Amino acid sequence: GSYKFTRNPENYNRSRSLEVNSKGVGIVSRSKAGDIALSLAAFVRGVKAVVWINGCSANAGLPLYYKNRQLLPALMFDHKKVFSTNSGAVISKYAMPDPLKPEGRDSLVPIERACGSFLFVASEDDLNWDSKAYMENMVERLTHNGKENFESVFYPGAGHCLEPPYEPFCSSCMHPFARMPALWGGEPRAHVAAEVHLWRKIQEFLRTHLSCEAAQTKSKF
Repeated sequence: GSYKFTRNPENYNRSRSLEVNSKGVGIVSRSKAGDIALSLAAFVRGVKAVVWINGCSANAGLPLYYKNRQLLPALMFDHKKVFSTNSGAVISKYAMPDPLKPEGRDSLVPIERACGSFLFVASEDDLNWDSKAYMENMVERLTHNGKENFESVFYPGAGHCLEPPYEPFCSSCMHPFARMPALWGGEPRAHVAAEVHLWRKIQEFLRTHLSCEAAQTKSKF
């Protein structure tokens, strides 16, 4: 099948998708795009593979609607838990309430419903989300429901902004929602090594679950 790789360079929360003829759709997502990708897998047919990178396990920030019907309420940010550093940049790692508490459970994306496969990726030094905790929760939920349609990868020393490799390391930039500089975390050497490993892992995962021919999806990196 043919594929198309889409990317919006102006939004750090960009979601990338692989559209594969007759084989289903694969989605690569990070940050807020992560819970959108999870929701697509849970509620929309044809999503065969989702790569979730440093996101949330619940529907964050805004209610989720599909065909004028609300599917999930929003898990809202607690702005009182956004901390400023001496540099003026903020850390929002714990600004999102725990979705496992009773008041947040309705916002959890029901990934148990998904027919496709997941690759969960979390960074140890993610300063934007508590992504490791969210990943552990999703793995636990799927395992509890007898699901084996997932893989998980954890990167010690890596920060929030895991990108395709060989781009400049970004430790801080303007947060699109907070409208102020934010710290993303990560130790440069560990972070860039994680990007190289993850890029290969993503390609392997999508080829496996989207049945792409290797020659059609061979990376130039």
